[in-house]
Amino acid sequence: MSTATEQQHWPGPLSAAVARLCTGLRPQVSERTAAGFAEVLRRLSAPLQVAVAGRIKSGKSTLVNALIGRRVAPTDVGECTRLVTRFQYGTVDRVEVIFHDGKKQAVPFDPDGGIPADLGVNIDEVSHLEAYLTNAVLRDLTVIDTPGLGSLDAASVARTEELLGTRKEEQGEEDTELDPVSRNAVAGAEAVLYVVTQGVRADDEQALAAFTAATASREAGPVNAIAVLNKADTIEPSSVEDSGGEVWKAASLLAEKQAQLLKPKVADVLPVIGLLAETAESGGFTAADAEALRGLAQLDEATRETLLMSADLFTSWECDVPAGTRSRLLERMDLYGIRCALAAIDAEPEITAGALRRRLLDSSGLASVLNRLDSVFRARADGIKAAAALASVTALAHAAGDQGERQRVHDAIEVLLAKPEAHQLRVLEALTLVAAGAVAMPADLAEEVMRVGSSNDAGEQLGLPGRHRIELTDYALERANWWRSFSSFGATPAQSRIAHVVHRAYFLIWQQLRSG
Repeated sequence: MSTATEQQHWPGPLSAAVARLCTGLRPQVSERTAAGFAEVLRRLSAPLQVAVAGRIKSGKSTLVNALIGRRVAPTDVGECTRLVTRFQYGTVDRVEVIFHDGKKQAVPFDPDGGIPADLGVNIDEVSHLEAYLTNAVLRDLTVIDTPGLGSLDAASVARTEELLGTRKEEQGEEDTELDPVSRNAVAGAEAVLYVVTQGVRADDEQALAAFTAATASREAGPVNAIAVLNKADTIEPSSVEDSGGEVWKAASLLAEKQAQLLKPKVADVLPVIGLLAETAESGGFTAADAEALRGLAQLDEATRETLLMSADLFTSWECDVPAGTRSRLLERMDLYGIRCALAAIDAEPEITAGALRRRLLDSSGLASVLNRLDSVFRARADGIKAAAALASVTALAHAAGDQGERQRVHDAIEVLLAKPEAHQLRVLEALTLVAAGAVAMPADLAEEVMRVGSSNDAGEQLGLPGRHRIELTDYALERANWWRSFSSFGATPAQSRIAHVVHRAYFLIWQQLRSG
């Protein structure tokens, strides 16, 4: 292994331990498997890779732009929306087309700073796009935009399914090539932000279940999925009980219902208005837009109410604000965003364009999504990446077809997982197995497993946030003893294995609280 590789920086101690495992194993495996391990090492030192996935026309690319803070992902149907695009940090903004044969070709951004709609190449020969941007948010998070599931374009769906780990090998096709496995160790997503709209469909649940199951091998990791209810402003409040006629309240209630349908496949479902978030966060809202909104705010009440009745009336009804200006506002904010802006101007007539933009951003729900990304993904990036890397290492060894090599890899992983500091991987593995339904647990116990593995805070792990340390210490020992008893009496063999892991987790929490 080169000196440069040895000096790579890992997300945390677990990733560093897996990196040492890969380094130690490389001389003991075949050249092809060692090449795969090299890719795993490169992936370990890279930022966490989060795929934004969902059905066609769910607003994935718009949300990607909001997350990145730049309108760079194409949102109109075209060549690029049929491809997987990886947005990662770079010192110079550039876009590269990656072909199936490994060749690369740089393409210029369009005049507006986005990826061009026409790449000027044969799209069937393209594997994916790599976009390098100087945006700081991408320093520790690679955002992957995917074609829509449910698309009529079979090739686009296949690209997304391959990325999510849901692609099934065609019957009779031999799995003899190592290159696709190695490539997937680099290109595959480690976590997913799944975009749904008002109705959760069966294929949404199937896609999420398949993504979770793809990480549910013995060495796999956490519940690595969050869902967002996009286009929350299009929800009709009257269709949601107890909404009180409020759009955002209706969206929040619907998101809670969807969370019940999708859990435990996702950590949460959060409402968001992707278009409003994109406009406010990516520079789409200008001082001219603010002035146009001031003009609308000054119209008489009857005219204002007429304009806001529908999109057609908003752009066609005669008033002092030019129709073209109103069309631009509608395109960037939709009627809900315009109503929010007018309410802010009514409350504070002298509000600045910058403050108005911040109000719109607050109204979009993006802040909650970013906070959840931090708590679910970024805070646990070390465990997520280490678990994903171990799963890739196992897959590489199995693909080689050498029983001796497979055993050496298995034994090395067992030694790693036996170390106390690696117990987090056991917990994440147990959490994923329960979430994927691979191990059936009573609902209350499944919820407890999820809780213990979904946070690094002792109070949250114990379900007693904010409680005194003494109370937490006593409860941790109580639950440790309970799970030890459950593992011996009443549990199935699979449940017993999970119970041993949870018992150990509680015991380590107890030790931590006592020593603290």
